[in-house]
Amino acid sequence: MFEDIAAIEHFVVMILLTVLIVLTLGIIYLKDLLAAVILSGLYSLVSAAIFVAMDAVDVAFTEAAVGAGISTIILLGALSFTKREQKPQKHNNLPALIIVCMTGALLIYGTLDMPSYGDGKSPANSNPQLAQHYLQKSPDETGVPNVVTSVLASYRGYDTLGETAVVFTAAIGVLSLLGLRRRRRQEDPNLTPRQRRRQQSEDT
Repeated sequence: MFEDIAAIEHFVVMILLTVLIVLTLGIIYLKDLLAAVILSGLYSLVSAAIFVAMDAVDVAFTEAAVGAGISTIILLGALSFTKREQKPQKHNNLPALIIVCMTGALLIYGTLDMPSYGDGKSPANSNPQLAQHYLQKSPDETGVPNVVTSVLASYRGYDTLGETAVVFTAAIGVLSLLGLRRRRRQEDPNLTPRQRRRQQSEDT
């Protein structure tokens, strides 16, 4: 019975991973920036579904909140300051593609030493006393009745703080860039009256 359930979970994860590949290709090739933002939000939702299928509900919640929620809102806000269609690129993207491929290869290489999903000999499964410790001792050690909350806010407190700092820094960076762009556009003295009127209509 458990083997059948594991096979079904594996099948569902494979389908969701295939959907991720399709969404990634759509984000790359679409010239409509609004559609690309929507697909990126769907990408985060599908990733959250994969995490749920792998019993990582806390990671799925973070992915759905940050990836599909906050990131999509920030991208839509940035899109309101620019045009919907992507401008044709005149520079060569080959160096960037090489760097991305090398980075992806390094990340994949770093996962080769990780135990397989559901491996009974993995550290998490071969040390059941660790899970029992968290389940039994976390209310007394942290004062938090919910085990998941105690792990995220106490045992992994620094990790959660780092994730929050990254999201906050990204939001501040996007807002700063948008404000800087608006100030530069308003201070440009070389625009013709027609260009100024067009710029004002775009800003509003």
